[in-house]
Amino acid sequence: MKILEANAGPLTNFEVLEFLRSKGAAKDPTRVLAKVAPSEYKVYDYLVGSAACNQTKESINEFVEKCKPYKLAKAEVLNIINIRPASQVGIYPFIEACETRLNEDEVAELADLVDKILPAPPVELKPEGINNDIEETEKEGQEKDNTITEDQDVDKSQMETS
Repeated sequence: MKILEANAGPLTNFEVLEFLRSKGAAKDPTRVLAKVAPSEYKVYDYLVGSAACNQTKESINEFVEKCKPYKLAKAEVLNIINIRPASQVGIYPFIEACETRLNEDEVAELADLVDKILPAPPVELKPEGINNDIEETEKEGQEKDNTITEDQDVDKSQMETS
């Protein structure tokens, strides 16, 4: 592979994911055969769980075209594509001086564009009772602390009687 233009500009998460897939990150379950660094596998794992895994070149290009009337900076559009905010409130942090540059209707339209054009990230299913396990672990830890305290009291009384 020959580099045509070094550092051509910022990349979307989708482009980074495609690059890592082209290097073989998706094809090597053992993670030892492909020429992919361990840090690149971590990036790959993150991106597979993000909105980038469901995006396409076409959806990104369509979104960029439909954002032109809002006169957003390239970095603002890039951040919206990468993060894919799910609501109007989520769009405000990505647009500098959003309150002065866009009215509420335009922000709502932009949120609708995100929702309609950019695919949602994959749904992460949590195993049942995951919160219960955490609570049980905390309770067990507290019980152990109490047990240790009781044992210490017992040991003290034994020491005094000996």
